[in-house]
Amino acid sequence: MNSPLSRGFHDIRSTLAHPQWQTRYRTRLRLTDAAVVVTSGIVAYVTDATLLFGAPGHPGPLRSIAIPAVVALVWLGALAARSSYDLRVVGRDQTEYRRIVGATWTAVSVLVLAAWLTTFVEVRDVLAQTVALPLGLTALVGSRYWWRQWVARTRERGAGCMTPVLVVGHRQQAERLIGRLNGSPQQGFVVVGACLPSETAAGESPSDRVRPRTGSPGDEVGGVPVLGDLSRVGEAAALVRASAVAVSASDTITTEVVRRLSWQLERVGVDLMIAAELADVAPDRVSVHPASGVSLLHVAAPRFDGPKYHVKQVMDWLLAALLTVLVSPVLLGVGLAVALTSKGGLFYLSERVGRGGKIFRMFKFRTMYVGADRDVPVLATVNEAAGPLFKMRSDPRITRVGRVLRRYSLDELPQLLNVLSGQMSLVGPRPALPHEVAAYEERMRRRLLVKPGMTGMWQVSGRSDLPWEESVRLDVYYAENWTPLQDLAILGQTARAVVSGRGAY
Repeated sequence: MNSPLSRGFHDIRSTLAHPQWQTRYRTRLRLTDAAVVVTSGIVAYVTDATLLFGAPGHPGPLRSIAIPAVVALVWLGALAARSSYDLRVVGRDQTEYRRIVGATWTAVSVLVLAAWLTTFVEVRDVLAQTVALPLGLTALVGSRYWWRQWVARTRERGAGCMTPVLVVGHRQQAERLIGRLNGSPQQGFVVVGACLPSETAAGESPSDRVRPRTGSPGDEVGGVPVLGDLSRVGEAAALVRASAVAVSASDTITTEVVRRLSWQLERVGVDLMIAAELADVAPDRVSVHPASGVSLLHVAAPRFDGPKYHVKQVMDWLLAALLTVLVSPVLLGVGLAVALTSKGGLFYLSERVGRGGKIFRMFKFRTMYVGADRDVPVLATVNEAAGPLFKMRSDPRITRVGRVLRRYSLDELPQLLNVLSGQMSLVGPRPALPHEVAAYEERMRRRLLVKPGMTGMWQVSGRSDLPWEESVRLDVYYAENWTPLQDLAILGQTARAVVSGRGAY
């Protein structure tokens, strides 16, 4: 084989591995985790030394030093054994966090069992590390979240941290997949080439059919070069240094074809990904079940009640109560600012549609002059929003104080009362007006299967700058895929979105 692809294959296959940034990133995670675990052990040792040295039954200073060291080694070993550094899950969805929690629980179980079976360490001495374990677990999750944000900022700047991917599929499917991957750089994939199945035209021979189609201006799809057909996928992946190949299955790309592709990729150390193209289904709802040599992709139905829903209710109430106490001085200050700078009441009460279509009155600090709703028909010609929404960047009805309140979402703080009364959640779809709901199609009505939220995916993804269709898609996605962990992540991202003030008017 003397083609450029074959030469590239022989030159590069020995160096193929994960991109260098991933290797460095995993090393940083290991070092950070080690620092967190060791620091937690030191804190536990100092606490033990301060409070318990000299107490009857205390193991003494030497054993007190040895116990945190053993805990740290077992803990770090559990993190590695539970694949918390697997680059397929690091930085993606909530699996990484769940593996950290699972590894911590494994470490506790192993330590307690070892203490029970041996005489070197007493069970009570292991349990004395209860200071280190919750502290370390919180710090581990926090450090992983910080590293994720660092990667996200790096991608936003276009400064790297991307995984090169080769796409395989028919032209139309490949183009759609390329658009989705290259259109969402925050996901960390960048398509660097494509291989399309050969289509034999009249008069073509089989040898013509496998000839790589490169070098001409028309040989590209979705803005990336076409590097050949299915017989050259492994060589093409080596040539463009792809770390993974994403295959969009079809009638011609059968299970046998995928199996042969996996053999090609095995030789060059490239991962194989199958694009299932399940629209707006969270990974948590997807599982693979083997059945007589066939892998069945099981998609769980959305759940809108049950234990998970009760956890959300309790979490909403507790966090809303805590936030109400913490921001009470802000509530008082904003209330005074509204009262002293414009005529009218402190609050604006707006009818909104809640879970199941129930109407409730939502509280907000008043940011417009009294009677502003009556002027909407007059301003309809300058509406800047799509769909049934009404939005203006320079709305003349907003007061000077109201502009500041809207920019930093301070006008929405009274909605904590709606959360405490059970009408809203802290996280959920945007609270809709009755006339908006009246114009909903069936897909949009799925937003009403959960409570509306003070914040949500729309809030952390652009706020008022989002197109109407994207806003609806995010709300429906949330309604069908929410989890308590996702709610906590959105609350954390909301704080950053509010401080930046982007997209709020």
